[in-house]
Amino acid sequence: MKSFNLTLLTDLYQLTMANGYWKNGMNQHEAVFHLFFRKHPFKGSYTIACGLEYVIEYLQNLKFEVDDIQYLGNLKANDGKPLFEESFLNYLQRMEFSCDIDAVPEGTVVFPHQPLIRVKGPLIQVQLIETTLLNLINFSSLIATKSARICQAAKGDSVLEFGLRRAQGPHGGLMASRAAYIGGCHATSNVLAGKLYQIPIKGTHAHSWVMCFDEELESFEAYAKAMPNNCVFLVDTFNTIEGVKKAISVGKKLRDKGYEMTGIRLDSGDLAALSIQARKLLDEANFKNAVIIASNDLDEYRIQTLKEQGAKITVWGVGTRLSTAYDQPALGGVYKLAAVKAPQEDWKFKIKLSEQIIKVSNPGILNTIRVFKNHIPQMDVIINEIEKNNSLTMISFSEKEYSFSENEIQKLLVPIFKKGKLIYKNPSIHEMRKHTLEQVFLFHNIKNYPAGLEKKLHQLKLKLINKKK
Repeated sequence: MKSFNLTLLTDLYQLTMANGYWKNGMNQHEAVFHLFFRKHPFKGSYTIACGLEYVIEYLQNLKFEVDDIQYLGNLKANDGKPLFEESFLNYLQRMEFSCDIDAVPEGTVVFPHQPLIRVKGPLIQVQLIETTLLNLINFSSLIATKSARICQAAKGDSVLEFGLRRAQGPHGGLMASRAAYIGGCHATSNVLAGKLYQIPIKGTHAHSWVMCFDEELESFEAYAKAMPNNCVFLVDTFNTIEGVKKAISVGKKLRDKGYEMTGIRLDSGDLAALSIQARKLLDEANFKNAVIIASNDLDEYRIQTLKEQGAKITVWGVGTRLSTAYDQPALGGVYKLAAVKAPQEDWKFKIKLSEQIIKVSNPGILNTIRVFKNHIPQMDVIINEIEKNNSLTMISFSEKEYSFSENEIQKLLVPIFKKGKLIYKNPSIHEMRKHTLEQVFLFHNIKNYPAGLEKKLHQLKLKLINKKK
């Protein structure tokens, strides 16, 4: 998507807090924030990190333009006076992004409480970018995860993303198509997404095409004449099995002219029974390579059920329930302060307390190490990178203790920006998709995967909790 300035795409309280830091002389302070989530979406066992490329584009264009400053200067406080002083607005206009950003590459399997993004830099800057980072990462990761789950259920069959018409606006539709492809979908119906992101696009005709003709057979013949090398016939406008027979009739005429019918699409009715009958008819007519595509409110649960019923569907067109994350509309990612440093002072670690244990944050300058044995993931350990001598023990979130070796570990966060300069080379979207498929394969048979805090970090957290009580 064409890059543009999203600097004001934020919540007002980010600016009022920034103003407060500035007026209290804290604009020279440094801080560390982590972006993470607390629960897997869809009651699943993994989440796919996605959206980093959007974050990179946003931060590369982070700048308060003249008209932004003019707009902010016209805002009024409750007493009718300017909300922001001119000197603060001048500070914002001069501000240049200078943070360190470390992030998990797109397509990586991640778990609750692990930092997907770590932001370190001037306090005002790391505060100002919170809302936009959450907006970009939450939605993309949610859709990529839904896509991965659907593709897993399809067990190697092609999955097509058809959700643009039901997506949450044009930009939501584009973001959904991108994330769905990274999550494992083979193609999209979204032509603009295909152009912008180099995603394969698929599509043939709708019911309206059939209804524009006096007879269904006539519509198929007309389509075959117009698009002989792209013939998937939608057969359920009137009577599905009769539609299949008519498609076969036209398919034979296509074959006589040197073309091959690609397949048929089912969009209503008992998809399992109809696909079985359709497959029998196609095979008997020597169209054994013709695919059967199904659509109609599909998701991972319905695909699994259809497979259990013996459905002969090999291509799945998934729309609304993928592109809107129909059964869970938000990931619930958060962005929490973990450390603050005044000029000439050491880092002070910070923690947010809550009566809900799941909402107690983790202090430190964090990363996650993934421990392997024979290239198989064994556990994920959140570490405090400022700690010189981390132990080789993890305390899981269920309070179990695990030992691990340093021989085969991988840090999940990688450097993206250093002092505001981009140092990361984005992989292609096809490489991101490949990474997702490899990651899901690694984790698909792992249940109750151990994850938690390195022992010294766990002790630091307990110490800060007790100190705050």
